[in-house]
Formats: sequence, C-alpha cells, structure tokens
Amino acid sequence: MDRIDKLKEFLKADPTDSFVQHALALEYIKQGNDGEARRLFETIIEREPGYVGSYYHLAKLLERNRDNDGAVKVYEKGMEEAKKLGDNKAYGELRGAYEELIY
Repeated sequence: MDRIDKLKEFLKADPTDSFVQHALALEYIKQGNDGEARRLFETIIEREPGYVGSYYHLAKLLERNRDNDGAVKVYEKGMEEAKKLGDNKAYGELRGAYEELIY
C-alpha cells in the first residue's frame, strides 16, 4: 500500500482530520496532481482557518500554476490567521514568500 492509500485509509476513520488531509495534499503534489492537492488545501482552510501551514502550500501551488493574484490573496489570508494565532514563525514564512512574489 502506498502513502496515498494509507492516508486515504486514515481519512475513512476521520474524514475531517486536517493533519491527514494536509499530508495527503502534499503527496498529491509529489505526484503532480495539483488539482486534488488544491481541493484538499481549500477544504482545510475553509473548515479550519487556523491551520496556517496549508496557506503556504496552497499559495506555492497557485504560484506554480501562474495564478499569482490567487497566491497573493492566500498569503495575505494566511498572514492574517497566523497573526490572530500569535504564530510568528508561520507569519514570517508566509510574509517572506509573499514579499518574494510581489517584489
């Protein structure tokens, strides 16, 4: 059983597990399946806006697919959520990627 199959099995037990969904999205990216990865990241963010790691990976995915406007919006929303949580590390990572994109 490969990683994707294992992660899907975990999701059967708890379909709303953001950690497992995030891991599955990263596996999809490795396979070049940006569509499924994007769907999962967007689902996580919609359900759990404080899951700040997903903002970074979603924005990077959008950048790779030449949707810089979408990436900027995701970075901005991620920075807002990280600030709310007091997560300075995540905020700094999102801010750095954001600045790299816009300058």
